Amino acid sequence: MTNGHLDVLLQALNVASKVVVGIGVHPGKTPLFSWQERAELIRASLGAALPGRTADIDVVTFDGLAIDAARSSGATLLVRGLRSGTDFDYEMQMAGMNAEMAPDLQTIFLPAASASRPITATLVRQIATMGGDVQAFVPGIVLDALKTRLTR
Repeated sequence: MTNGHLDVLLQALNVASKVVVGIGVHPGKTPLFSWQERAELIRASLGAALPGRTADIDVVTFDGLAIDAARSSGATLLVRGLRSGTDFDYEMQMAGMNAEMAPDLQTIFLPAASASRPITATLVRQIATMGGDVQAFVPGIVLDALKTRLTR
């Protein structure tokens, strides 16, 4: 979880009383943390930022379409964070396709805070694995987990 993800999650909690965070699981990718670890980092990051709202999120995994995961979780909105015009173009295409397949789900876009716009999870992971300082890009709990994982 990056500060950008946390920013969008906090904004989503201003729009919805409950948020389901979906972690996509792709068999061809080997993430740095298991989905269980990632879920705990999400919960802990939210708990540090908004201690009173931790009960308002669920974290689920999915390996198919996001719309199917949303439906099975009872969601009515798909929240997507935007960092740039490039994100907007891609997300608009995705929203259009999702609307065709699942007209019962509404997509909303939330803009990333200025400080979060250059942050990508891929770049954070690359910088961290090369020994760089990612403190400005991730919540403290994630920074601690990265340091622990990468010093093994």
